[in-house]
Amino acid sequence: MKKSQPKTFVLDTNVILHDPTCINHFEENNIIIPLSVIEELDHFKRGNQVINLNAREFARTLDSITGNEIFNGGVSLGRGKGKVRIVITKGLTQEIHDVFREDNVDHRVLSAAYEAASDNKNKFKIILVSKDVNLRMKAKALGIPAEDYTTDRVTNVEELYSGKSIVENFDDNILQELYSSNEVTTRKFTKKIKDEIVPNKYFILRNTSRSALAYVNKDLEKVKRIDKQIMYGIKPRNAEQTFAVDALANQDIPLVSMTGKAGTGKTLLALASALQVRKNYRQIYVARPVVPLSNKDIGYLPGDVESKLAPYMQPLWDNLKVIQDQFPETDKNFQLINNMIKEEKLVIEPLSYIRGRSLQRIYFIVDEAQNLTPHEIKTIITRAGEGAKIVLTGDIYQIDHPYLDAQSNGLSYLIEHFKGQKLYAHVNLEKGERSELAELASNLL
Repeated sequence: MKKSQPKTFVLDTNVILHDPTCINHFEENNIIIPLSVIEELDHFKRGNQVINLNAREFARTLDSITGNEIFNGGVSLGRGKGKVRIVITKGLTQEIHDVFREDNVDHRVLSAAYEAASDNKNKFKIILVSKDVNLRMKAKALGIPAEDYTTDRVTNVEELYSGKSIVENFDDNILQELYSSNEVTTRKFTKKIKDEIVPNKYFILRNTSRSALAYVNKDLEKVKRIDKQIMYGIKPRNAEQTFAVDALANQDIPLVSMTGKAGTGKTLLALASALQVRKNYRQIYVARPVVPLSNKDIGYLPGDVESKLAPYMQPLWDNLKVIQDQFPETDKNFQLINNMIKEEKLVIEPLSYIRGRSLQRIYFIVDEAQNLTPHEIKTIITRAGEGAKIVLTGDIYQIDHPYLDAQSNGLSYLIEHFKGQKLYAHVNLEKGERSELAELASNLL
């Protein structure tokens, strides 16, 4: 069988900012990085946002590849891998200039791909890789093949693990045993259902006589019944919220993800559960990523740092206020929240501000996690210390990041790859609980 000819991929800046390890994921194929991309990365290297960290990490990776060959024939990335090289383009080629006129980084990347294709003489295929759909369309219009960066992309988001199953006409004898003993053996349970069994999966079991909520423990030995638990004044309103609260309060599950549209209670339940089990943890951190428009730093916004960040963080404070208002102002639970904030036992900050802090015995909630890349999700989880619990919430269909979608965001990637792990639980919240009007608008508009 004839071995396929290696391809050559021309990388856009946003691919590197999305995944600073990207050059290791092109197998035996070669990589071209236009010098204009290196120049653009230089503008991102200062700051504490995720893209700044990624720019610095990639710069260190390139710096470790020594020798002038990176500008000439290229440098091998290792056994079984291709070469990476940096190419210099002197402005726009005449063909690119005639079509687009404006000399900017996008068009210089296009120009580099066009030159490589012209010089190639059909030796191997040149492909532009970019997260920017408009740049990909421009490339295709010029006859240059273009692709999205799909290494960390979820194949079918519609079949993403939901964390739960509904079993109709369930055996009444087992339901009776669940109510009398609060648990049954998994072996007995699986004889009565066809659904997939994985650790920490939740079930709605019902028949014409009764129903029960249950979950499979992490060792797959027992199926245990669960009841609604009130978390710091917040009571679950449906089965999915009951499942979520169970996972959020369970110390044996250090990683929990929750998905669902706006109004399903993701952030509220996570905050309330953290407050309820606070004695098991040294601190509660609540964070969300700041997503600048078109990968620009927040420095582009007017005002001081606090005023720039306030709109991003206000929804977290609003949810905390909802929890606090479950109690009279004279109640100790009301006062406790104020005291925790003053003593920094409860910290609400942008995600980039959390970096560098110790995550030992921390209840760490990351809100709007769908705006993180897979690489960023990995960075957060791999920093978890002893006794930490990490909770990630978000709606994979409501993404603010300019280069992510339902298939390529870090939250979807996490759910697909962590399914079935003993230390992980996931719950997809389906029913909105804000108001009848809010639910109607979410479904119709």
